Amino acid sequence: MSARAALLTGGGLAVLLASVAVAVTIGPADISPADVWTSVAARLGLGEATLPPLRDGIVWNLRMPRTLLAAVCGAGLAVCGAVLQSLLRNPLADPFVLGVSSGASTGAVAVVVLGVGGGAVSLSAGAFLGALLSFGLVLVLSHSLGGSTDRVVLSGVAAMQLFSALTSVTVLTSADAETTRSVLFWLLGSLAGATWDQVLLCALVLAAVLAVCLGYARTLDAFAFGEEAAAGLGVHVARTRLVLLSATALLTAVLVSCAGAIGFVGLVLPHATRALTGPGHARLLPVTALTGAVFLVWVDTAARTVLDPQEVPVGVVTSLIGVPAFVAVLHRGRRKA
Repeated sequence: MSARAALLTGGGLAVLLASVAVAVTIGPADISPADVWTSVAARLGLGEATLPPLRDGIVWNLRMPRTLLAAVCGAGLAVCGAVLQSLLRNPLADPFVLGVSSGASTGAVAVVVLGVGGGAVSLSAGAFLGALLSFGLVLVLSHSLGGSTDRVVLSGVAAMQLFSALTSVTVLTSADAETTRSVLFWLLGSLAGATWDQVLLCALVLAAVLAVCLGYARTLDAFAFGEEAAAGLGVHVARTRLVLLSATALLTAVLVSCAGAIGFVGLVLPHATRALTGPGHARLLPVTALTGAVFLVWVDTAARTVLDPQEVPVGVVTSLIGVPAFVAVLHRGRRKA
C-alpha cells in the first residue's frame, strides 16, 4: 500500500504539472509550451527574458496565476470535502455544509452593493469576514444544541439558508442591473481576476491546513467507527472536531473569498479518490488534493475557452460535471454494497 500510495502521489503530481503547463497555452493568444517555460524560467532566474512583453504578460500575469489558483482551489475544496465526510460521517458533506459559502457571499454583497467599509474593505476581505461570521454562528448553534455531528450539519444548513436569504434580499433591493450581474457571476465561481497575491495566500493556507489534517489522519480513521468508538480509542472527540472544523472552515473561507462559490469539487472527488487509495487518510488526503487540483485546472480551462469570447462561471461547469459523476459514484457504491 505504501508503494501504491507513492505511485499515485507521484503520478498525480506529474499529471498536475503537465496539466498546468498545457492549460496555460490554451486560449485566444497563440502561446506554446516553450513560451511558458521561457517566461517561467526568466522569472526564476534560470534563463533570459526573450519573449515579447505582451506574450510574457499573457503567460505570467494572466494565465499562470489563474491556472495555479484553480489548482490550489481544487486541491483545497477536495481536501475539505474528504475531511468533513469522515469527521461528520456524512457522505454528502462538502466544504459548504458549514454555511461558509453563503456567509462569504453575504459579505461580498455587503461590500459591493451596500458599500460596507467605505471602500477600505475589498470584495475578498468582505467575503472572508462573512464566512467567518457564518462559521461562528454554526459553532454557537451546534454547541447550544448539544454539539453532536448531526447538530453541526443541521446548524450549517440553517446558517446557509439564513445567509442565502440575506444575500438575495440585498441584491434584489439595492443593486442595479449591472452590479447584480457581476455579483451573481462571482457567486457562481470565477477565477477571472486571479492575482499572484491570491495564489500565494491560498497556497499558504492550504499547506497549513493540509499539514494539520495529515497530523490527524489516524484520528480521522478512528472516526470511521463512530464517535464512541473513537473516544474508546483515546480520541478527544470534541477537541478534534473543533480543530478540524475550524481548519476546513478557514480554508474554505479563504478559497471562496478569492474564487467565489465552486460546488461539487469537495463532494464528488473524495468518493472517487477513495476507490483508488482506500479509506486511510494518510494516503487519501494527498491524492485527493492532487485530484482536485487537476480537475479544477481543466474545468477552468473549459470554462474560459468553450464559449469564447463568453466565459462560463466555473461553478456552473463543476455542477454540470459533478451531478452525473456523483450519480455514478452512488451507483458504484450501491453495486459494491
